[in-house]
Amino acid sequence: MKLYEGIPVFGDLQSGVLEQIKNAEKTGAVRLALMGDHHVGYGVPIGGVVAYHELISPSGVGYDIACGNKAILTDARAEDVRQKIRGIMDDVFKKISFGVGRVNDEEVDHELFDDPLWNENSVMKSLKDKARAQLGTVGSGNHYVNIMVDELDRVWVGVHFGSRGLGHGIASYYMDQAKRIGNEHNHITWLHERSELGAEYIACMELAGRYAYAGRDWVCQRVAKILGAKTLESIHNHHNFAWRETHDGEEMWVVRKGATPAFPGQRGFVGATMAEPSVILEGVESERSRQALYSTVHGAGRVMSRTKAKGHKKSGTPGLVTQASMRKWLRNAKVELRGADVDEAPDCYKRLDEVLEHHAGTVKVLHHLAPIGVAMAGGNVFDPYKD
Repeated sequence: MKLYEGIPVFGDLQSGVLEQIKNAEKTGAVRLALMGDHHVGYGVPIGGVVAYHELISPSGVGYDIACGNKAILTDARAEDVRQKIRGIMDDVFKKISFGVGRVNDEEVDHELFDDPLWNENSVMKSLKDKARAQLGTVGSGNHYVNIMVDELDRVWVGVHFGSRGLGHGIASYYMDQAKRIGNEHNHITWLHERSELGAEYIACMELAGRYAYAGRDWVCQRVAKILGAKTLESIHNHHNFAWRETHDGEEMWVVRKGATPAFPGQRGFVGATMAEPSVILEGVESERSRQALYSTVHGAGRVMSRTKAKGHKKSGTPGLVTQASMRKWLRNAKVELRGADVDEAPDCYKRLDEVLEHHAGTVKVLHHLAPIGVAMAGGNVFDPYKD
């Protein structure tokens, strides 16, 4: 970790990222940090941590409110799962919905739809039907369902997705409202926590967080059912969210955009690429941890844009990643893949173990989870809420 103009930066500083996160200082931010998987994002960098005393930033949280990861340890036998992995992944792809629509015929409902906020807030009221229709859908882009095996040959299920169209709708509305009242600087928007709009946004964000948790809970349990397995333990975290926390005696809103909370003793599931081991990690106490506002990475971090990976049809620019190279990664790792495209190939990402080295002394890795089955939306799937 190095300090750049007083900002803690984990990993090699990526082009344009320092300038981008420094914009947050002009919106009232009092603490900033960049995680080891940081890269340029919309307004606030992905992998950016931004803290305010009394302000909340809708663009800092981002469009996919409460995007996050969940992993469950199951009692499935690894030998049985490996032998049946092709059929298992076929079932996963049939029973779990990727993209916008729902392909399975199972009703997915939850008590959170009884929350009075759905009827008290006009934004939530307009989004309720969409939210109900999309609960438990995974989406596309870098969102996934993984079946993995750890170093003890235990079977885990891991998922990555967020609040889908609900979060996108909330974010869009409150970003627009912040802009309307002049609270925007270089695509970073903010609202005061005690203003009417700020209080509304916080309530909507928190309900979107419950919604994302409910969706990930359902998908994990549905995959466990496909495995014929019980859940023994689980790890669950948002990485696009804002939390009211106390740091160095000061209360503040800590906005983590593509950053995982990692307080001492707190466990997190951090995904790697489709062909490399993910990890279960745990936060530890240290000065570097405090400087990071007890935050860590949310993934390996991209090194290549989707356009560069796939190419650009209109201009005739060829992609830098091929199906053959992606399939080679998968063969070597013995991974059964469903869906996905070359813009999610391992070549598009950093190596997670190297990224985590930059966070040494702030987290410890408890388990490595090697993928044996991966399901993602196909490259032809339309989804406006994919990232």
